[in-house]
Amino acid sequence: MSFSNTFETTVLTWAFSTSSATRPTAWHLALYTAAPDDTGGGTEVSGSAYARQSVTFTISGNTASNTSALEFPTATGSYGTVTHVGVFDAASGGNLIAYAALTTSKAIDTGDVLRVPAGDLDITLD
Repeated sequence: MSFSNTFETTVLTWAFSTSSATRPTAWHLALYTAAPDDTGGGTEVSGSAYARQSVTFTISGNTASNTSALEFPTATGSYGTVTHVGVFDAASGGNLIAYAALTTSKAIDTGDVLRVPAGDLDITLD
């Protein structure tokens, strides 16, 4: 995953200045049909019962992985083809922290449920 400019600034402020940096206290996984980038943007899924899902992480070495499985609500309509995910600090609105392309894009149609098994969402800091 790549970090957003907003989050990179938070990390640099914490590491290399005497200013305090406010760290997120909650994380939420978002789905995208068009890629976000370092400044945000992209096209997040909306409607059809879609909602960001709360996610917690376990840290091992330089990698954070989702602690438990995530399950998005059953789609009541087409989400389109999900190509990317993003981690935010809020259930809606908020700041994009990190984002990545899915290994394989996935079309989500009415009745589909997108699941992310525990340990399949990895964020690495190199």
